[in-house]
Amino acid sequence: MILPIIAYGDPILKKRGIEIDNSFDGLSTLIENMWQTMYKASGIGLAAPQINQSIRLFIVDTIQTEDEKKKKGFKGIKLVFINPEIIEETGEHWKFEEGCLSIPGVREDVERQSMVKIRFLDEGFNECEATFDGLNARVIQHEYDHIDGILFTDHLKPLKKKLIQKKLNNITIGKVDVDYKMKFPKK
Repeated sequence: MILPIIAYGDPILKKRGIEIDNSFDGLSTLIENMWQTMYKASGIGLAAPQINQSIRLFIVDTIQTEDEKKKKGFKGIKLVFINPEIIEETGEHWKFEEGCLSIPGVREDVERQSMVKIRFLDEGFNECEATFDGLNARVIQHEYDHIDGILFTDHLKPLKKKLIQKKLNNITIGKVDVDYKMKFPKK
């Protein structure tokens, strides 16, 4: 089932998600709905707060970007991250233009470190620990921020944020053109 994506300005996007356990009701259905929602919106990552669930869960599929990056040896991932914990961020700081399904039409350069080591549970609640780099690391860091109540716009310098404030205000009031379902904050 395609779920509405929560728009910028909704308080749930600024809350830290809570950990869940394997007794969380309807988890497999929720994860399947998240995949469908993300693909319908042409995303490569989606965090539970973006679909109105304040829990520590996100999904990532960068495999769909492999074709354009194969020449550079890129290998994508398709993973579910439950109760993740970033252990370490290392490597060079690099800027890359990020966007967000909750903030449509806004794309800005965000600086992040190039590698991330993360511990998480997969969808079968198996413990995993892995290190990712490049685009995979960036998407993981972006989605991890979501479950901590941080948006990519929070990483922008004050002047840059001021320059996009009108766009952000328009998203909050639903004045944005998207081809996927969104839920806007109550006015």
